[in-house]
Amino acid sequence: MQLLNTLYVTTPDSYLRLDNDTLRLEIEHETRLRVPLHHLSSVVLFGNVGLSTPLMHRFADAGIALVMLDAGGRFKARLEGGVSGNVLLRTAQLRRADDAAFALDTARACVAGKIRNARQVLLRGARETKLADEARDIARGADDLAASLRALPTATDLDALRGFEGEAARQYFARLRLLVKADRRDAFGMDGRNRRPPRDRINALLSFLYSMWMNDCRSALEAAGLDPQVGFLHALRPGRAALALDLMEEFRPFADRLALSLVNRGQVKAGDFIEREGGAVSLESDARKAVVTAFQERKQETIAHALFAEPIALGLIPLIQAGLLARAIRGETEGYVPFTPK
Repeated sequence: MQLLNTLYVTTPDSYLRLDNDTLRLEIEHETRLRVPLHHLSSVVLFGNVGLSTPLMHRFADAGIALVMLDAGGRFKARLEGGVSGNVLLRTAQLRRADDAAFALDTARACVAGKIRNARQVLLRGARETKLADEARDIARGADDLAASLRALPTATDLDALRGFEGEAARQYFARLRLLVKADRRDAFGMDGRNRRPPRDRINALLSFLYSMWMNDCRSALEAAGLDPQVGFLHALRPGRAALALDLMEEFRPFADRLALSLVNRGQVKAGDFIEREGGAVSLESDARKAVVTAFQERKQETIAHALFAEPIALGLIPLIQAGLLARAIRGETEGYVPFTPK
């Protein structure tokens, strides 16, 4: 499916070819889709999808990013042409990464944005539940997150900050299960966050949505001229897009809300998942298409941003935040301000 200049290929054993300046998608040797390359900014492949070498070369020439995810949505690789962007900005980014005070302040902002937005998920859930005992428990979770927010300024190093983040996440996920409708909890129960691989349906759905937000955040950083590998909160490791993970933190609760909506409205059902040997759980092909569609539709919804008088499409917020992060790195602002809706 093609949405917002990104083509998502979710059908197993699909094959992509170059046909003049058009992408041709085949399934069982039958052409199912043609897309002119000038309509595309990126192509995202899920699972076992093949493509020709000439098409890969043409993607690189045209600046079309090719992103490869496994069937569960976990990032595997990204192919793109020569690196562009502002070399002065990237040099400043490297200097800032070695500046302990700046790195801690930026990491603290990322964690604060995540906790604030997660707290709003719980507060909304407490208002909407019809069970008084559960409403009180969810509200206590929101209070715990408020306490974590108040504690963030006391973190004197990244390890302490990550400790506060971990405790907030534990309290949050302990209540998130209560936001699933009672008649769906047998199929969509969860015992905290688990991944690599996900071991229940909710975690499989969350991992899938997080992977798409991750791709958008990485693309936004590259569009701003930043190096997605050089972050502040997440430790630098070969092959890890640490800055994209940093930026993504404030968007995780938006993925959580969408996952809850899909489950509670019955748009994603228990039978839409595959349970593999060893306990791994993943979305099956048709369900992946439905989730991708819901994700793109949600990104087109508008939301209030503190810096703009008019509402902004949610899908544009990572681009705005990447620009704000670039300004902070250049020293044009006092620090990075994460996105939290008004």
